[in-house]
Amino acid sequence: MKFSDQVRFVRQNMKKNKSRLFMTVLATAMGCAFLIVLASVGFGLQKSIVDKMIGDRVVTAIDVWGKEVGGKHVNEMTGDDLQYLRSVEHVKAVTYRNYLRQGLNMSVDGTAVPGGGTIAVDFEAETKAGFGLSAGRLPQGADEVVIGYNIREAEPTGEEQSEGSATAPSKPESAPAKDLIGKKLQFEVRQLVNGAEQKTPMTVTIVGVTKEPTREWKKDKSVYIGEEVLQKIESITGTQLGEIRQPESKDEKNQAQREQPKSPAEPREYTQVQVIADGAQYVKGIGEQVRDKGYLNHSIANELKQVNMVFLIMKIGLVFVGTIAVLIASIGIFNTMTMAVTERAQDIGIMKAIGAHPSAIRRIFLLESGLIGLFGAVIGIIVSYVLSIAVNTALPILIQSFLEEKVPADFRFSLIPPLLVIIAAVISLGVAILSGSRPAKRATKVDVLRALRRDV
Repeated sequence: MKFSDQVRFVRQNMKKNKSRLFMTVLATAMGCAFLIVLASVGFGLQKSIVDKMIGDRVVTAIDVWGKEVGGKHVNEMTGDDLQYLRSVEHVKAVTYRNYLRQGLNMSVDGTAVPGGGTIAVDFEAETKAGFGLSAGRLPQGADEVVIGYNIREAEPTGEEQSEGSATAPSKPESAPAKDLIGKKLQFEVRQLVNGAEQKTPMTVTIVGVTKEPTREWKKDKSVYIGEEVLQKIESITGTQLGEIRQPESKDEKNQAQREQPKSPAEPREYTQVQVIADGAQYVKGIGEQVRDKGYLNHSIANELKQVNMVFLIMKIGLVFVGTIAVLIASIGIFNTMTMAVTERAQDIGIMKAIGAHPSAIRRIFLLESGLIGLFGAVIGIIVSYVLSIAVNTALPILIQSFLEEKVPADFRFSLIPPLLVIIAAVISLGVAILSGSRPAKRATKVDVLRALRRDV
């Protein structure tokens, strides 16, 4: 008996009992959809809590504190070190923080800006790493900068610090930093020429404001500049990071002992280096790999591993509960296939009379039960995606309406990864075939004579 004949026989018999077949497929679809939607809650919460609420950069960042060279600890790293770190597999970006070694008298529209230092960064790498902004954008041009969230906040005076909180007058709120976006920031670069200080004015455009620090006592009053602005400053001072050369001493011994600033042509050193991984799952491996090369580093991989373990147990439990629903649906498949064997006893007798092998008969009924499971899985998957979209759309509205709490815009209550769909389809199909295996075995044992007399 050809396989095509078996498929045709199954299709004809399935058409005879459309109502019963529909109800069986519907029960299987409901069980499959329940399994997917229930497990998707675990995937969605893990994605939202780990990758969003904790903060993607915090999770995927590896702080590199220096390296071991000849048994000695060296804090600063060179361009070669950064190049190696970028070459490590699954590294998305390598960032650094180099502080300018002179204060700049900054002002906007003639009003002094109480900045807290100037930091040179690689904005291209910061873009990949997800540099946090509260307003504006990251620099795209050569003369654009980002300012700190608290840059317009003045330091409290000694009188304000000494007064008690109960009697101190209310401090007027400073204007938000975002109001400076689009304005010109003027500052002066100082250098020493023939023993006299000389000031060179520079102008840049403010295009962004950093995020508000999560810790209340931290104040971000820095100005973040790119490589182009830094090179202009270094061309003025003739030193790295704008360091001011000290006047020459008449004492030749003191002059020889004094460490002279490096020129911009010399290899640059980098501090506060961070390696950003492609994903949280790669953090531990990258840390171990660079540590073997002598780079001292730290990350929250261990803490993240424990969090992921909790969600893994949660997802396994949800899949287990969802599988119970599919098993309940298997009772309907078993009942449908048992009735099919009884109703088709005469057909089975005819097939056996003309020489059909028992394995072919068993395959027919297993094929039918497998198709029921497949149809149920397909319908269940479609329904589960619809329910997932509905949950992610409706729940934030309900929470905001009844609990008066605003859910983050990118928070996902339900997430259906492809792996979950495959697992649910395999479970549904496997349970359906197992449910039809006993009726299929019974069909192979039908007596030909009794079947032809319609007496099973």
